[in-house]
Amino acid sequence: MAGPVAYVGFHKRLVATMIDVAIMLAVCMPLLWAVYGNEYFTRMEPVARDMAAGAAIDPAKMPAVFAGPADFVIQVVLPVIALFVFWRYRSATPGKMIVHAKIADAGTLGPPSNMQLVIRFFAYLVAMIPLFLGFFWIAFDERKQGWHDKIARTVVISDR
Repeated sequence: MAGPVAYVGFHKRLVATMIDVAIMLAVCMPLLWAVYGNEYFTRMEPVARDMAAGAAIDPAKMPAVFAGPADFVIQVVLPVIALFVFWRYRSATPGKMIVHAKIADAGTLGPPSNMQLVIRFFAYLVAMIPLFLGFFWIAFDERKQGWHDKIARTVVISDR
């Protein structure tokens, strides 16, 4: 890579994440509606009504986390597969591509290894647990690395 490295900071990465979430919602919501119908989107109404009325939450009224196996596949499996495919073959998600950013190995600035990508994915949990502090860290870090980047030895650099 010629010239100085331009690390991508917090705000650009936040925009990229918002784009990725919008894309995933645009794909997943119609699939969930096709499989489960309108009832899927109204499962929380009884709980919401109780909360609005100031009543205690009745655990018996709480719906299951997933409405069924298809819900798990649509909300978890497909997004994770898509994430790894984009990371592996483009070094970026669609959001990162739009903001001209890509994931790179912190040492070589080349494409990260498959193991780095797996570590990076699971390191998201470490970055999330203490009030998302690991992601906010990007704003203050010299190389704009979040905790997940540090753990996986990756950086996010400008693709221009």
